[in-house]
Amino acid sequence: MATSSSPLTTTHSSFLSSAPCSLTTMAALPRRRRPGARYPRIQAIDFDQNTIVAITVGVASVAAGIGIPIFYENQIDNSAKRDNTQPCFPCSGSGAQVCRFCTGAGTVTVVIGSGESEVSKCVNCDGIGSLTCTTCQGSGIQPRYLDRREFKDDDD
Repeated sequence: MATSSSPLTTTHSSFLSSAPCSLTTMAALPRRRRPGARYPRIQAIDFDQNTIVAITVGVASVAAGIGIPIFYENQIDNSAKRDNTQPCFPCSGSGAQVCRFCTGAGTVTVVIGSGESEVSKCVNCDGIGSLTCTTCQGSGIQPRYLDRREFKDDDD
């Protein structure tokens, strides 16, 4: 014979009173609504691992997209304030590099065949024997890394 206090019809909860309460008694209790509460109410948002990774990547991308240009602008401003007297490494501070084709002679010797040779003016350096240093643009001072970058608008 079934009793009314079987485990299927009795609920024990530490939130309620310490005495067991039957399901029929709980169903008869009035439900209280908070004023201004709208139902259904979202109690918790369930995030899976892919959602958390996507949100993290999005936040990091926005932070990098804002932070990196600000960092470079600050570095450019700071480098403009400092004096730079370091001599250029490729040209040793002279502002000119030796021509690679004529090795500084200003002329190029071409062996034609049958032992004949022809000497002509170097077309690369126009017979001068040196070229303007491409690193320092002839100033003789080593540019800082950010100083060498030219931000040009190529859309014109």
